[in-house]
Amino acid sequence: MADNKFAAYICSGCGIGDTLDIAGLEKIATREGKMALVKSHPFLCNAEGVQLIKDDIEKEAVTHICVAACSRRAKTEAFNFPTVSMSRANLREGVLWVVAEGAEHDEVRQEMAEDYIRMGCAEVKKMSLPQGNAKRDQTQNKTILVVGGGMSGMTAALASAEAGYEVALVEKTAALGGFAGKLWKRVPFSSPYADPQATGVAEMAAKISANGRIKVHLNTTVAETGGAPGRFKVKLAQESGVVNDMTVGAIIQASGFTPYDMAKLPELGAGQANVVDQAGLEAMACAANGGAIKRADGKEVKSVVFVQCAGQRDETGTHLAYCSGHCCATSIKQAMYFKDANPEVDTVVVYDDLRVPGMGEDFYRSAQKKGVVFTKGKASKVTGGDSCKVEFTDLILDEPTSVDADLVVLATGQVANAGVNLDAWTEVNTAAEGGNEEAKQKRSEMKTISVLNLDYRQGPDVPQFKYGFADSHFICFPYETRRTGIYAAGPMRRPMDMLQATEDATGAAMKAIQAVENAAQGRAAHPRAGDLSYPIVRLEGCTQCKRCTVECPFGAIDEDEKRFPVFNEERCRRCGTCMGACPVRVISFENYSCDTVGMQVKAVNVPDEDEEKPRILILACENDAYPALDMAGVQRLTYSAYVRAIPVRCLGSVNTIWITDALNQGFDGVMMMGCKKGDDYQCHFVKGSEMAYYRLSKIGDTLTQLGLEPERVVTEEVAITDNARVAKLINDYAAQLNDLGLSPMKGFG
Repeated sequence: MADNKFAAYICSGCGIGDTLDIAGLEKIATREGKMALVKSHPFLCNAEGVQLIKDDIEKEAVTHICVAACSRRAKTEAFNFPTVSMSRANLREGVLWVVAEGAEHDEVRQEMAEDYIRMGCAEVKKMSLPQGNAKRDQTQNKTILVVGGGMSGMTAALASAEAGYEVALVEKTAALGGFAGKLWKRVPFSSPYADPQATGVAEMAAKISANGRIKVHLNTTVAETGGAPGRFKVKLAQESGVVNDMTVGAIIQASGFTPYDMAKLPELGAGQANVVDQAGLEAMACAANGGAIKRADGKEVKSVVFVQCAGQRDETGTHLAYCSGHCCATSIKQAMYFKDANPEVDTVVVYDDLRVPGMGEDFYRSAQKKGVVFTKGKASKVTGGDSCKVEFTDLILDEPTSVDADLVVLATGQVANAGVNLDAWTEVNTAAEGGNEEAKQKRSEMKTISVLNLDYRQGPDVPQFKYGFADSHFICFPYETRRTGIYAAGPMRRPMDMLQATEDATGAAMKAIQAVENAAQGRAAHPRAGDLSYPIVRLEGCTQCKRCTVECPFGAIDEDEKRFPVFNEERCRRCGTCMGACPVRVISFENYSCDTVGMQVKAVNVPDEDEEKPRILILACENDAYPALDMAGVQRLTYSAYVRAIPVRCLGSVNTIWITDALNQGFDGVMMMGCKKGDDYQCHFVKGSEMAYYRLSKIGDTLTQLGLEPERVVTEEVAITDNARVAKLINDYAAQLNDLGLSPMKGFG
């Protein structure tokens, strides 16, 4: 600390100086913040203001700065000083714009600003400049491994190669193409969206063969995957038994889907010769090669019925609970196979809801013009031999009816080829390690369906959603999985059609490229892309409780032979969940730690009880809740001036010591704002919010020991769009605490 020099810079622009006492804030920074240099400027983010800071860094040897101006989310390009540690005190969005105007509020507004100055100075004093990943010299490989040679995999491989990266494309069969290679034609993806189009699979395969940056491995599977971004160690097993080792920088899993097993639908005619699924019809169309489609018995089809949602959107739990997205457009396409070969063929599509996203409406209208009949109904039974009868409820007339056909086609939907379900794996693996022979056999069988065979303590594949699709949130972070540097693409990520799959694969390729570049520079991946900090652990204080290894959402922490945590920095997303989990607080980051937040809490001036000015601590997730607070300020939505908000990397990083310290200090309440948890989670770090809720559910005992009411600590789910709601939450909570009364801990902190 002897060589460190601290400086604070206070902006008076954007109306800050017109409302706040800047001279008073300078005194706070000097006397209480202990800043060696304190300066104010009327326009700190302009060229002159930025140069002022740069000059002090160069000429005054300033190493740590506190910029008191707008939110840390604003003016990030202007306030970019990579050679020093920096904190931001939010005077604009956090004070000026959220406290009601008027002289009667001047005092509490100024007190709020002074606290944020104290907090900013206290934070930066506990920060050091991140040095980047210590192992970055090992993370130089930029080859991208693509697992799966279907439309998604081929697209990802070509996109990566055309961007200048080496690619290893692994396909378990003898040819590229995947499910798309078995199609006669595809749903149109270009104007005029009127007719089925060629799949383009052969052309893509030819482009891949001609691309010198792509090495194709056919009849090959991934036998083992270890390591981390920039240095994944992969074993590729050929059908011949030969195993090859290779190192890659990032992985794209594009393992596709399997049609839902129609044998599970005997009530809809499964098992009968003249009832097929959509994949079966594609095989018949390929055999016809543009001519009249014939049944297995050689009879030309004169009438065909397409049954939509066969084993899909099932509310009983027996079949697929979801819609597979592509099936309606696929049935329209297949109906056109018949009409284009022979307009006299009767084609009927029995649907519950017709879902054709994008330009599918034009395709649907084109089918109507060709004579395809669409009937809104719910099929209940398919019977018959040479001629089938489809019994269904007409949903328009609300009455039972039926239709006869030479052939019935079931739209059975997509089941992801995503590998092993990790929840089931954990249960089986635990039993197997306990000596259960049946579990050992089951574990061996599960390994055969693994796609990546990850050498991770959490299991051999990426986690899955409840329906078996690879874990990847479609709103906040498509393609991302809980395994850093491994990206999901195509129908193994969510149900989709071919056009969506190609777009998906391109996005995954971009993410993989970002991953290898970040890894090579020792930087974090999504969502803190570019963050150079990484976890540091004081092993002498570690109790080997293993909470950090268990709770890390990304499998970034292993254990050494002495059961101490070992961090895989390249896997780490810098969320701080391990820091929040650690009961002895020995895990930290250079610029984010129990001390950087804890000292901010302690820096707040908590008035005595007789002043009747409550204090409310808000710990707000920087990804959703803190932006919502900023937007509340932008929209001039006022909330209580008694709150003091601290952004945290994730609610999962919240260590209960911060809450205990705040309550001991006399804070009247603590409100935590995090992302939505559960099956439809929006947590950028996947499990952070969930872990925080779990930990904080046990804080009642602590409150009881302190003689405090449980209402003094609350947790709220906040989305980034909740700017109006977040202001109301704060005001309602302030009113609730007012009814509850001031904390009895005041004066004892």
